Amino acid sequence: MPIFNNCDIVTKGWYITCRSQEIPQGKAKSLTLCGQQIVIFRGQDCKIRALDAFCPHLGTDLGIGHVDGNLIRCFFHHWGFDGEGNCEDIPCSRHIPSQSKLQAYATEEKYGFIWIYPDSKPGYGVAEFDELKDKDLVCVADNSLERNCHHHICMMNGIDAQHLRTVHNLNVKMHLSLSEKHYENIIDFTLSGDFPNTNFREKLASKFLGNSYEYTMRYADACVGMLTIMKNIRLIPPLYMIYAYTLGGIENCKIQPIYIAVKRKGFLGCLRTQFLLYLTQLMYYFLRGEDGMIYDNIRYNPNALLSIDEPLIKYMNYVNKLEPSIWSKNVDK
Repeated sequence: MPIFNNCDIVTKGWYITCRSQEIPQGKAKSLTLCGQQIVIFRGQDCKIRALDAFCPHLGTDLGIGHVDGNLIRCFFHHWGFDGEGNCEDIPCSRHIPSQSKLQAYATEEKYGFIWIYPDSKPGYGVAEFDELKDKDLVCVADNSLERNCHHHICMMNGIDAQHLRTVHNLNVKMHLSLSEKHYENIIDFTLSGDFPNTNFREKLASKFLGNSYEYTMRYADACVGMLTIMKNIRLIPPLYMIYAYTLGGIENCKIQPIYIAVKRKGFLGCLRTQFLLYLTQLMYYFLRGEDGMIYDNIRYNPNALLSIDEPLIKYMNYVNKLEPSIWSKNVDK
């Protein structure tokens, strides 16, 4: 498979970096993202900008420099670069070499974080939940975690219907429906089924939640997973959660969980929003530990797949159709 589970390939997509509040006006930060050293800075106009971090003059990390208006200046010789990567000023010279331009990256602030696209023009923004578009949201970020495998493998956990029975003892026969948005590199897996009522746990679930169960896993660019659970449930509205992935080392990835809920008015509305966020976290924690044992101890080798693994096959095919970015090895900028 050319892209799936290939650490040499970083696909085009929106990658999460740090919380927006970590970069106040006039500040800069250098960080490693999918193997690339990137400098992020917020100009006097409050806009976030991102460039390759190393100054083309002698290679100093611009993250230790300072923001001057809407420029980032190198600490060493004070070369000034704008958000498009152009060198606008060299204090000791009137001549600006043609080789002084840096690679610039598109940025977006969403869900309380700064996101970077590995190109200057993304074509589309950070993915959203369709039913939450244009609504005021409350976003709560949990602590990030690492897994000892490629994030492509971790991302399939939500559509592995077989493991819901074997690992989590959720005896629900799932039916798959699939939709794709090729222009945004989005694929939605919706899995639904009926509670079989064969034991006390299942009977209790069907009594309070209803006879059927449904959830949707949205994948964007194979680096963002957007989970909607508790769909069509009697007692509570759907719960929303984002998993944002970045590639670490050869066999390592970082996962940033974010819980999402609609902002409601008034004291009681605020309490309801906080309750839904807490419930989302509980659902996540219920599954996280058992799944962690799997993905920290795996050598993925899909040679004996079953019909129940159809969602996994479709996901792997989806990933292999994505476009490599300039952050991939042996791809020229």
